[in-house]
Amino acid sequence: MKELFTMWRHTRMIVLVALSAALYAAVLIPFKAFPLIPGITEVRVAQVIPPVFSLLFGPAAAWGTAIGNLIGDIQGGTFGPGSAFGFVGNFYLGLIPYALWGRLGPFSSGEEPAMRSGRQVLEFIILTLISAVACAVIIAWGLEVLRLFPFAVLGNIITLNNFLFPAVLGPVLLGLLYGRVKRWGLLWTDIMPEADISRGSGALGTLLAVVGSFGAFVVGNWLSIGVLGSPAFAAGFARQGDPSLVGTGLVIWSLVPFMLALLLVLFTARPRLGLRAAGR
Repeated sequence: MKELFTMWRHTRMIVLVALSAALYAAVLIPFKAFPLIPGITEVRVAQVIPPVFSLLFGPAAAWGTAIGNLIGDIQGGTFGPGSAFGFVGNFYLGLIPYALWGRLGPFSSGEEPAMRSGRQVLEFIILTLISAVACAVIIAWGLEVLRLFPFAVLGNIITLNNFLFPAVLGPVLLGLLYGRVKRWGLLWTDIMPEADISRGSGALGTLLAVVGSFGAFVVGNWLSIGVLGSPAFAAGFARQGDPSLVGTGLVIWSLVPFMLALLLVLFTARPRLGLRAAGR
């Protein structure tokens, strides 16, 4: 996905990175006062921003989401070792929607994401779920490696936190913004020439994103809850650092293949260009 790097040649894309980061952080920070897991995660209404901005601003939203989350951690008092995994996880949160739009086979509308049809909304919700799970498993695996929390605690809370608000509010917000941003010439595909964007079918990237995300989610929860007996959701917070549940090689090494699959998405996903205008 060379556009993740070639975008830095374009001033307007850099401005969109700054805009995405600033707005994401600005909405994140006030909600730090409503923690779900103190010092780790909180109610995140701001999660509606990454998938919407991803489909508007492409790679600028991926970088902006990652940077904005880091700013939110620093300014909100939750910065720590886990912030590195938060940076990567949030990068994927802003990456997957634009990279996979139009690549979901029978679940794709084949149209621009203007949210003017039920199929477009369905595709948006599916991509929001994939990106939510990808972000969650990266962070949950990372904090398992750091011996902070069992995978099942963060893997489930972050998935729900990342999915619910954008699934409900995202189609409405994107429907309001897409036409306007397109008229202003600020869609990322209007700013970047095709020569700066990865080309190809993208089928392998889509497969790796789905397998990496949901594979890690299912296997991680099965090992963490079913084998090790970790409580899920907030009940597991009390087991922070418990050596019988956290940082075990069983969970860490079993999820490495899925983490590698997500890494390979960066090299195999291909944004689909030339989509039909909505409603045609």
